[in-house]
Amino acid sequence: MANPNSFFYRWSPVFLSILRIVVGLLMMEHGSQKLFNFPPSGHPAEGPMEPLMVVAAWLEFGGGALLVLGLLTRIAGFLLSGEMAVAYFIAHAKASPFPILNHGELAVVYCFVFLFIAFAGGGCLSIDSLWRKDTATTTP
Repeated sequence: MANPNSFFYRWSPVFLSILRIVVGLLMMEHGSQKLFNFPPSGHPAEGPMEPLMVVAAWLEFGGGALLVLGLLTRIAGFLLSGEMAVAYFIAHAKASPFPILNHGELAVVYCFVFLFIAFAGGGCLSIDSLWRKDTATTTP
């Protein structure tokens, strides 16, 4: 049983929020690079993107923005987790069953971090917690 008086117990909702914000910003970067070539990748796509890539880019940009704000956090986390699983199997798994060899370890990590956020929620520094006045995610 966790000790409600411990440092880690009291501060875990804050650090959950920090994790959500940082990962959301990183995901927005992936989406903005595909959609707007910002930050410049050095090898912009020539011609229009495939429809699946457009959907992925908007999921990354929009879902990342929702995570940064902590708005619809569980839904955004679940959708992004699914997107990262699909990305892994479409882009990486063909090369090797081992993520370290097929360069898919980042997709796997994102997948499970987003799945964690989908179950844990947005933490105390989120619009979701303000709307719900969630007592489990109050600040220390």
